[in-house]
Amino acid sequence: MRKIFPIVLFVIALTVSLAACGSDKDKGDGAAGEKSAEPLTIGFIYIGTVNDGGYTQAQDAGTKAVESHFGDRVKALRLESIDDTNKQAAMDAAKQMIDQGAKVIVGTSFGFGEALNEMANSGDYDDITFLHFSGSYINDTNLGNYFGAMEEPRYLSGIIAGMQTESNKLGYVAAYPYTEVQIGINAFALGAQSVNPDAEVKVVYINSWYDPAKEKEAAEALLSQGCDVITQHADTTGPQLAAAAADKYAIGYNLDNSAVEGLEDAFLTAPIWNHEIFLIPTIQAILDGTWEPESYYGTMADGYIDLAPLTKNVSAEATAKVEEVMTKIKAGEFPIFVGPIKDNAGNVKVPEGQTLDRSGIWKTDYLVEGVTAGE
Repeated sequence: MRKIFPIVLFVIALTVSLAACGSDKDKGDGAAGEKSAEPLTIGFIYIGTVNDGGYTQAQDAGTKAVESHFGDRVKALRLESIDDTNKQAAMDAAKQMIDQGAKVIVGTSFGFGEALNEMANSGDYDDITFLHFSGSYINDTNLGNYFGAMEEPRYLSGIIAGMQTESNKLGYVAAYPYTEVQIGINAFALGAQSVNPDAEVKVVYINSWYDPAKEKEAAEALLSQGCDVITQHADTTGPQLAAAAADKYAIGYNLDNSAVEGLEDAFLTAPIWNHEIFLIPTIQAILDGTWEPESYYGTMADGYIDLAPLTKNVSAEATAKVEEVMTKIKAGEFPIFVGPIKDNAGNVKVPEGQTLDRSGIWKTDYLVEGVTAGE
């Protein structure tokens, strides 16, 4: 028994050791298998640069959030400064990233929609998922779109402008006389008029989404007309810096620029995007194989769009009013477009007692009473 017991112990120890080695080998194979799995490559097409201080930087913040959330399960490709008025340039950008392994293409500007739509429906890219920001293109298989109810924070920013102005003249630097832009202008004007019936909104169209020089020049033209609060639907900080240089107020767009040098005493707030609120669950669904095309319309309630924190430059009265209305908007108790609403020619567009839903809002082809526009 004395001889047998050590042998038994040796056999047991050897068995455990071999099992452990086998277990480690199995784990090693599993880890190696996991590491060898190809990440999902996602290509982002940008109209501007990732440090533009506005639109593209906000888009890229969403991309960075995706990278942080998924880690090595995804790989993000970026192509900056792609002309969204040139369909071939957009298609070439998408194809370049597909050649680099992209299985998802995200077109982050309205003008990329036609290119993505053509590719998605060509039959040549059925294995590619296409996502388009700010357009309406969609199919049943591999193309979806996404946007947000930006009219909500636009309205709130209008409340601030209406309560901060001394001249009752508000300036709006706008890209194009296009529905998306007009919705924002109208919401801003209605917000201002809700607290200041004498408020007027003067609009200058620059006919470009991204043109820093034109944006600044347009703001300067509005300031010369007596506007003392400048806001924008354009991509850079140009209008905000112009307002600050004139010792007037600025309401930005896309990003919270309160910390930008030169804006400390001018910046009030900004309607902003949180693109990761859409992108992260969408990318997860693609990874899971459960994604289906949708037309997403995010709200303040789900966090996709928001109003940047109000700065010290906003009055206590305006802050209180914004907080009151924001609470109602997030609770679904404060629709933005409620009749009666007239256009700036005096025609009733939304009768009393009627409220526009998403479909009705996106039929907007006018500017509301109290708004004038030029180039």
